[in-house]
Amino acid sequence: MRVIVGRIGRPHGIRGEVVIGVRTDEPDLRFAVGATLGFGATPDDDPPGGATLRVAAKRWHSGQLLVAFAGVTDRTAAGELTGSWLSVDSSQLPAPPDPDEFRDHELIGLSVRTCAGDPVGVVTDVLHYGQDLLVVRRADDSGGECLVPFVTAIVPEVDVRAGVVVINPPPGLLDPAQAL
Repeated sequence: MRVIVGRIGRPHGIRGEVVIGVRTDEPDLRFAVGATLGFGATPDDDPPGGATLRVAAKRWHSGQLLVAFAGVTDRTAAGELTGSWLSVDSSQLPAPPDPDEFRDHELIGLSVRTCAGDPVGVVTDVLHYGQDLLVVRRADDSGGECLVPFVTAIVPEVDVRAGVVVINPPPGLLDPAQAL
């Protein structure tokens, strides 16, 4: 599975550098000199034909990450890359040091059930707003979605190997009619 780590923005200067919209917690590691990144036109694209870019140089300037890629030596060539999404294979990512830390791609696709064992649905996305939220496509006939706050009080167990997220939903989370 491919994991998005950035998006190429506008060219910077005349020697082929581009501004990177960083989408990773580890930009210095992902964009290290010599790192190879896949790229595509949309976040869901696998690199077309195995298209890759190798980082030739990187630097921080005014809070922005500037990257030069091997073979991209002028502003025109850099401009042709604008808007491309950069990704790495998830197998290249080391396991998080905290056993209670998960990457989004590890959670998407897991089955969700309550502590009582009742099926709820499947995790389809993870949103990162003021609070991390699991987007769960409901297994019942409603076909809708519910948002589950990703906190220990509501999500006491995540077993990636077993493919299960266990939730302890407060009244009203799964059925608004039961809200207090």
